[in-house]
Amino acid sequence: MEPQRSQDQSLSERKGQKRKLEEEIEEKQREISAAVPFGDAREALLYEVTAQVNILNSTFSWNEADRAAAKRATHVLAEFAKNEELVNVIVEGGAVPALIKHLQAPYTNEADRNPKPFEHEVEKGSAFALGLLAVKPEHQQLIVDAGALSLLVDLLKRHKDGSSSRAVNSVIRRAADAITNLAHENSSIKTRVRVEGGIPPLVELLEFTDTKVQRAAAGALRTLAFKNDENKKQIVECNALPTLILMLRSEDAAIHYEAVGVIGNLVHSSPSIKKEVLAAGALQPVIGLLSSCCSESQREAALLLGQFAATDSDCKDSHNQAGIAHNGGLVPLLKLLDSKNGSLQHNAAFALYGLADNEDNVSDFIRVGGVQKLQDGEFIVQATKDCVSKTLKRLEEKIHGRVLNHLLYLMRVAEKAVQRRVALALAHLCSPDDQRTIFIDNNGLELLLGLLGSTSPKQQIDGAVALYRLANKAMSLSPVDAAPPSPTPQVYLGEQYVNNSTLSDVTFLVEGRRFCAHRICLLASSDAFRAMFDGGYLEKDARDIDIPNIRWEVFELMMRFIYTGSIDISLDIAQDLLRAADQYLLEGLKRLCEYTIAQDISLENVASMYELSEAFHAISLRHTCILFILEHFDKLNAKPRLVDLIDVKPFEGSYRMVNMAHNLPQYQSAVPRVYIVTLFPFS
Repeated sequence: MEPQRSQDQSLSERKGQKRKLEEEIEEKQREISAAVPFGDAREALLYEVTAQVNILNSTFSWNEADRAAAKRATHVLAEFAKNEELVNVIVEGGAVPALIKHLQAPYTNEADRNPKPFEHEVEKGSAFALGLLAVKPEHQQLIVDAGALSLLVDLLKRHKDGSSSRAVNSVIRRAADAITNLAHENSSIKTRVRVEGGIPPLVELLEFTDTKVQRAAAGALRTLAFKNDENKKQIVECNALPTLILMLRSEDAAIHYEAVGVIGNLVHSSPSIKKEVLAAGALQPVIGLLSSCCSESQREAALLLGQFAATDSDCKDSHNQAGIAHNGGLVPLLKLLDSKNGSLQHNAAFALYGLADNEDNVSDFIRVGGVQKLQDGEFIVQATKDCVSKTLKRLEEKIHGRVLNHLLYLMRVAEKAVQRRVALALAHLCSPDDQRTIFIDNNGLELLLGLLGSTSPKQQIDGAVALYRLANKAMSLSPVDAAPPSPTPQVYLGEQYVNNSTLSDVTFLVEGRRFCAHRICLLASSDAFRAMFDGGYLEKDARDIDIPNIRWEVFELMMRFIYTGSIDISLDIAQDLLRAADQYLLEGLKRLCEYTIAQDISLENVASMYELSEAFHAISLRHTCILFILEHFDKLNAKPRLVDLIDVKPFEGSYRMVNMAHNLPQYQSAVPRVYIVTLFPFS
């Protein structure tokens, strides 16, 4: 029990000294702040820095008072240096050479075995202060040129003399941190660290018992490996990889974050090191980090997997791509797309883009719902959106051959949820040439229609969007907006003959008004007029023909179309004109009316518009209504009293009939029947 009490007493004394030192530093800072109203604060700070530098320059000995004063001076300078705005003044005051001088211990006789006062403490404070000064890039070279590097590298080896204490651990950690800051984004200093022999001791420290030292050493190696091929090579030659991979499995987030960062910098633009890293067994622990509670480690792990999956010009990584998916990397990467961290989200998208390059991954990608994740994701930065778009395009290019065969197999035998995911993905990604095979021969259309009847609003919307996309694809091959060719060549007499008595041989009576026309023009315009004037009807020889149930404006516009082939149709007359065009079999006029009416479709009137299309066999308008319903399925489904929207039943063998019971408040008539199959020419 006695040694424990002595240790506790020593710890209490150290804590008391630390509090006293902090109080002194706070007092000095208050004095400098108080100088602002009465003089130049910068001059006051410079005066204080110079005073501390003078203390350091005059206390380089093992005398206990000197060591205590030097320790206090390094702490004062370090506290000032924590404020980046004060760093320039500290350097101007001559702090750099004074601090570097104290990176080494004063000379001592080897025979002197007596305890040293504040052993390692002054060196630790000096390394800490120099590391803070090095945060500003303009001071990095100054510190290195003054001889700091070799001394910092020596501090990394302080434990070699057999001593082990918190002070030793702290001085090693501060030295590693200082090297990290000095080499940050400075390629020449990174090289100098290697030349000074700094890499081997840093690699050894990865196995140090103190985790803070491990983390600091990994942080330094991470910086040294970034864009420096010779440093990368030496780190690998020093056998760092096995230890770094073990660190990936650490429960300490700070440890595995630094380790995955080192490995990421090692493999960047280095296919040979990438192979070594994978051969050393890094893949599985990196995949494991995707589920870490540390978002920084997740981000670095996703980036590293993206590097593993990327196809280098001289290193084909198809095995890596398949390995990542096979070892469970797909699902956690897809989950990371939901992150609110933009860089984490982008790194996950980048890795998924690499995985999509391999045909062996496509089926798994679709099976776990990857396509829906990519389509539904809310991506924060444009670069991520572009990456996702390219990934979907890459997947689309691979939906053929054995990949398509495997997906069709899944659509037949997998569990229902997987079948639906496959059908949804194929609706967006498949080639038009494969639509019949997928959606008719293998019941893909039935799966999509089944989603519309799901109790899940999300599944209903997914199904509607997929059907909308599929219908658009199909109609792009067989457009329905263009009027079908007339059974006989059209004859257009021209505008000047509209309701003109010149050579007129028939008169129509519309709302009590006479309309002069020409039989030959009407006969050539449609089968209805051909039957009227060339068949067995009474109108064949009649001079005056009564036209009931059509307003004069509608009839006049219809005749103008017959005589010219082109008219402007307003919304207020379009529906009546559609009825007349259907009655007289004027297909071209019908299409013009349908197009005009379709421009006015809305959530409120889509049901009545659909009923209109059914009543007058307006195929184009009907298709437009169906597409509108599919496109706005989520909004329509949220309407009050909108029930039993989709009811799928067998109809005429391989075809499918869809009942749409809209039941909108303003539309309570009979349920219209929509033959979805008419949307898909491939059926």
